[in-house]
Amino acid sequence: MRALVLGGGGITGIAWETGVLAGLRDSGVDLTSADLIVGTSAGSVVGTQITSGRTLEELYAVQAHESTDGEIRASLGVINLLRFIVASAWPGSDQSARVRIGRMALAANTVTEAERREVFRTRIGEPPWPTRRLLITAVDAQTGESRVFDRGSGVALVDAVAASCAVPLVWPPVTIDGRRYVDGGVRSIANADLAVGCDRLVVLAPVTLALRRSSRLAVQIGALGPHVRSAVIAPDALARKAIGRNLLDPSHRAASARAGRAQGAAVAHDIAAIWST
Repeated sequence: MRALVLGGGGITGIAWETGVLAGLRDSGVDLTSADLIVGTSAGSVVGTQITSGRTLEELYAVQAHESTDGEIRASLGVINLLRFIVASAWPGSDQSARVRIGRMALAANTVTEAERREVFRTRIGEPPWPTRRLLITAVDAQTGESRVFDRGSGVALVDAVAASCAVPLVWPPVTIDGRRYVDGGVRSIANADLAVGCDRLVVLAPVTLALRRSSRLAVQIGALGPHVRSAVIAPDALARKAIGRNLLDPSHRAASARAGRAQGAAVAHDIAAIWST
């Protein structure tokens, strides 16, 4: 079984991931054919889009378009970033750290849930869950427990994506079945350990470092078993420059998409060795 893991990374992460997929496809490597797709935050948007029936070229064209009309520029901000780091690093379990972050998210002054949901309705529509297995991650803001939404969860796909993208302190937690959820990246920037049962795995990781410590990707991938052939694609130097310091800045979207496409073409040979039978 082939699995594609799409990590978090804001607006620029959506653009970069779409570009990488398009660049790989240009060179004959189609990761959108994955049997299992795990989407976290930005990756939940990309995962939904590539299973919606739209072509990669259509999706790429949207990301590479220079206009930022209708987009809201946002930033975690220095003060909120420091609060986030302190909450994450304070002694205690991972779950207790997630609870602290969730409390801050619940108390933050943001746009309304309705406004935020409309952003996603515009961005991805209200598609049904795909027949292929798509996992969307989020974290319960009150308990710190992780939640994985899928076709059998009884939750609308657009709501699952909105929850997965609810960046703490920037966007409002999303209410689903009476619970409030925040960004799936609060648990892990990629959640690669959810790709259970795969023997070939490719991870697109726009952000390879978590706020508290180095990414757990290597540990998560290793836990899947020694038989798994895997590759992680993170932004190269040109992509990092295109993305910039603010992952939520739509003015960097087009450049991030173009850099991703160039990088996808450049790594296609190595990825083909992992992905092909």
